[in-house]
Formats: sequence, C-alpha cells, structure tokens
Amino acid sequence: MIEFTKIVPDSLHHTCVIATWANMQNGDDGQPIELANFADRSVQVFGTFGAGGNVRIEGSIDGTNYAPLTDPQGNALDINHDELMGEPYAVVANLPYNVGTLLFTRWLGGESWPPLWTSLTLMFQHEVAQRIISGAGDDAYGRLAILAQWRSEAKLAMKVHRSAFTPPPKVMSAIVHVTPAPAPDGVSARMLERLTEAAFGQRRKMLRQSLKGHPGALDALAALGIDETRRAETLSVAEFTAVAHRLSA
Repeated sequence: MIEFTKIVPDSLHHTCVIATWANMQNGDDGQPIELANFADRSVQVFGTFGAGGNVRIEGSIDGTNYAPLTDPQGNALDINHDELMGEPYAVVANLPYNVGTLLFTRWLGGESWPPLWTSLTLMFQHEVAQRIISGAGDDAYGRLAILAQWRSEAKLAMKVHRSAFTPPPKVMSAIVHVTPAPAPDGVSARMLERLTEAAFGQRRKMLRQSLKGHPGALDALAALGIDETRRAETLSVAEFTAVAHRLSA
C-alpha cells in the first residue's frame, strides 16, 4: 500500500482522493482505502470506472472515527472537482491507465491560473510518468511534458513495483507530484495546447511541415529565430511557450 503521507504536504487541509478499482476483476471486491493519515482533515473520496458497489470506505481505523469522510461515488470524468471541493484542495489518485492522461491534462488546462488545486499526486504507468517529467531531447519528451511543465513543477515522487498490486499488472508504475508555478504572462493555455498538438502530431517531421497548417506558427518561429527545420522534440518548454506567446497576441 502506498503511504500518502510520504508525498502529501503536512499543511494539506482539503483533499480529493480519487480511488479506482478498475483493475480488480473476477469477483475481487476491492481494497479498503487507508485514511488513517488523513485524520483531522476534510477528505472527499469517490470511486470511478467500474467501482460501483465494490468500493468499501473505512470510516474508522483503530477505533478512531473520521467524520469528515464523504463518498460521492461517480465517474471522475463527469465530476467538476472545483465545484465538488469548493475551496483549495489537493488531488491524490491512482488513476485508471486508460483515462489517466485525459484527467491529468484537464487539471493542467484552463485560462485561469493558479488553479484551485494545490497539488496533484498521481499514479501512472511508469512510461507515462517519464513522459510528464522528461526534457527536450529525451526519448519520452513530448506534448505531455510541455503541458505539465510550462506553468507547473512536475517531479517523480516514487516508483511502484508491479508486485504492489493484486493481481500484478504487466507494467511498472510511478507516482508523479505536480505543483502550480507562476504562469508566463500573455500565453493562452488553449493556444499552447493547439500548438503542441500540431507539432507532436507529426513529431518526426520538421516544424515547417508539422506547423504549416497552424496560422502564424511559421512566422512566429522566424521572428524568434527558431529554425523551422528542427523537430518538435528538440524545442524546449520555454521555446514552445515563446511561440505560443506570439500567437496569443
């Protein structure tokens, strides 16, 4: 079992725990969520993707009752987490592998910044975690790294061996910890999302090819002195942000 206190700041007050048992099959009724380390904190817990009635929430541990616990079970993709929490909160989640990146990019998106969440502590497949924390030139570097790093700080908190799960999956896992950072002035998040989507949609091609259909992108490269014969994976997060800034004007 992962001990959240190894990752979650001591100052954390309001926590959103997203729990999923999507990998529990063949009649396994799931595992209780260990909440002992969340004593005296306001905690929201909900299951997602196949959890249904299989989720068991432990409201008391070692004779101690944790009254703040609530259990609004539902599909995490259908829940507005800001509205659910109503105040600054941290997210701690073992995300379903098939929708983990979608939830992650939703939390990272939006024009309003800083976000209501104060940190994201998320478990992914190890290869996805590498895509989040990698830098320009790395094999894993791509759109996910840029979206995670242009106005946030992302780090690998710990690796999780496949033997930690029952039944064990075929892949290794890792936990990534993300905290908001100051956002560059004058950069539209939507513009950066569209720019990186175009650039990495044809990542093996030169920028002059992958971005030719993106209005103003090639002119922005020229104005910034970025060689259009480079490939997307060679541009740093700062360079992509600079291009998005010019296109956001």
